[in-house]
Amino acid sequence: MPVKIRLQRHGKKGKPFYWIVAADSRAKRDGKYLEKLGAYNPNTNPATIELDVDGAVKWLQNGAQPTDTAKAILSYKGAMLKKHLAGGVRKGALTEEQAEAKFNAWLEEKTAKIQAKADGLSKADAEAKAKALEAEKAVNEARIAAATPVVEEEVAEETEATTEEVTASNEEE
Repeated sequence: MPVKIRLQRHGKKGKPFYWIVAADSRAKRDGKYLEKLGAYNPNTNPATIELDVDGAVKWLQNGAQPTDTAKAILSYKGAMLKKHLAGGVRKGALTEEQAEAKFNAWLEEKTAKIQAKADGLSKADAEAKAKALEAEKAVNEARIAAATPVVEEEVAEETEATTEEVTASNEEE
């Protein structure tokens, strides 16, 4: 039974949400699977990926073949690196502690990159909101400036009309 690590689509139309699963390659895309390894949500920025790295490595070591997209996700989360390091431990090139130290160092570096991207996105959003607020203030000030002379003219007309009424009422007396 050839096993594949692939994505299983969930979610509604236009809003995909995927489970990362180990499944028989003959099973339907959204059909029966052997084990759920994680979830992938491409709708967020950066994309949200939850993955059981150890479970994925176990399936990879047992011969499961990832699809192209699943392989990219596994590489992104470090499962492929961990499998590679486990192969080095098995061959005697590394000790278990060295492999774990290398994986943890890589994981910290990757987390820092992801956090930097998220910070950059939030900073860009804040700048965009500030620019939009400034533009809105400018539009409001222009609108007020355009409306203010009309009000002054109406006040001047009302003053003239009141003065004429007072003069007319004085003449009648």
